[in-house]
Amino acid sequence: MGYATRSRRATVLLAGLLVLPLAGCSDEPDGATDKKAAARQTAEKRTPAKQQPRPAATAPAPAPANVEKIGALTGCTPEVRIQAKELREGVCTTAQGSWTVTTFPEEKFKTIWLDSARMYGGTYLVGPRWAVGGKPELLDTLRTKLGGEVVRLRDAAPGSSPSS
Repeated sequence: MGYATRSRRATVLLAGLLVLPLAGCSDEPDGATDKKAAARQTAEKRTPAKQQPRPAATAPAPAPANVEKIGALTGCTPEVRIQAKELREGVCTTAQGSWTVTTFPEEKFKTIWLDSARMYGGTYLVGPRWAVGGKPELLDTLRTKLGGEVVRLRDAAPGSSPSS
């Protein structure tokens, strides 16, 4: 028996074990729940996991780690004010407001930067190798264009998770 067959059987067995405790908690007549569970297990056997529908995405894929590209996606031409080996930072100012765009050559530099920024607090829109700082309402709007996650930094111990 191959690995894929064992894996599928284990998945079906696990699904069956999850359904069993719920069988006695139904408002349906006796046996109706069992028939539905059996039909669901049969459908799972016929439909490979790769073909099951994916949930709809709520935000676009995160923007690339480039100050100019992120600026263009948000409708501005950023004024680059820091250009260092560890990061690049630009400032965007439009009718929507002002925000900073900071990009990093490696994820580790972003983590260090966020840990350092924690002592000042603030709210940031964070993606892979980039962070955008601004007012929370503005960041919510920019998130629809850039993707990422809105993170509120609070005064905390260095090295703790940036999303607290």
